[in-house]
Amino acid sequence: MLQKVFFVGLLLFAAAVADVQAQYSVEDAPVKVFKTPSMFVKVEDSLKKEFKEKGLHWPAKYMYVRAFKHEKQMEVWVKNDWKETFSLFKVYKVCATSGTYGPKRKEGDKQIPEGFYYINEFNPNSNYHLALGLNYPNASDAILSDQHKPGGDIYIHGNCVTIGCLPLTDSLIEQVYYLASVVKEQGQDFIPVHIYPLRYDNSKAIELFSNKTKNKQEVQKFASEIREAYEFFEDTHQLPTVLIGKNGGYVVATNPETPKITRIKIIETNNPADPYAAWSLEDKVDIVPFYKDGNAALQRWLFNLSKELVPMLYGNASMSLQVEFIVDKNGNTALATVVRGGNTEMNKVVKEKFEKELKWTPATKDGKPVNSKLKQNLNITAPEDL
Repeated sequence: MLQKVFFVGLLLFAAAVADVQAQYSVEDAPVKVFKTPSMFVKVEDSLKKEFKEKGLHWPAKYMYVRAFKHEKQMEVWVKNDWKETFSLFKVYKVCATSGTYGPKRKEGDKQIPEGFYYINEFNPNSNYHLALGLNYPNASDAILSDQHKPGGDIYIHGNCVTIGCLPLTDSLIEQVYYLASVVKEQGQDFIPVHIYPLRYDNSKAIELFSNKTKNKQEVQKFASEIREAYEFFEDTHQLPTVLIGKNGGYVVATNPETPKITRIKIIETNNPADPYAAWSLEDKVDIVPFYKDGNAALQRWLFNLSKELVPMLYGNASMSLQVEFIVDKNGNTALATVVRGGNTEMNKVVKEKFEKELKWTPATKDGKPVNSKLKQNLNITAPEDL
């Protein structure tokens, strides 16, 4: 297959979608990316706080954007060294959409593009508050889209209106725009943006997609073609290399030796009060989960953890935490969240310990293992109270 593949504009395309960012400088003079510096003071403070809460290093040096049309979501991933895996920073709500499943192929079709792009424009004076331009039509679109009027002017922008773009609310575009400008100043000239029709692990979305596109084989074929890049990133949190065939189709080149990671479940954007909304959880089960080494061992584990956390207490004040978490159908602990008590540093340790070290015999319903949610209290006693 590879002998039939060629690079179309090596600098323009391949560097954008492969994980080879910050190797080129597109211009000597800095791009104007701000309206006024003061506009982003609060935005920067907010980003720094969120980065700290999520255990991420500020400022990020690399950024990757991934959007899903069906779910109306846009993810922002970051890292600080090109050899590292990406970490999820945030899932943003795309507040309006147009068109339907399938790539953009001509001017006026109202389609949001699908495929592999990068940010090629910063517009601080947009009519839509702030705007980040995408390089549509890219080299693939130049072959497969209308040769005379393929369309253009595709942006991630504010103002919450769209005809083929990815709009956010103004407060959210300020975050994404500023973060993009920060990584650009750090040296990342090409910020990749991958746009998919749906999350491929969303069974309900897959069913709807199949029904809606049953008479559109070309749309199904295209979705399947770009899926390999999605699956590779899910398994590695690294970007694959994407090439373009002579027919304009994408060819995803993955390295089978890339280390695998445990896939994570992305929470629903619309329901920040319930981070478990995206999981299929059973409220009533026949057998509840139980710690694999027994309840006594669980109590010892909790006691030892509480001792480890004593140095993180503020003002030598004893503290009681309540932790919610999922025991998935494989017996793993997922999405541990401190819902009461704690502090940023302490809660990060609790989350990591719960998810890494607690293994269970999962809950069952009708004889089958199911996902379930548990709550656990953790008491941390200050030294003078011991």
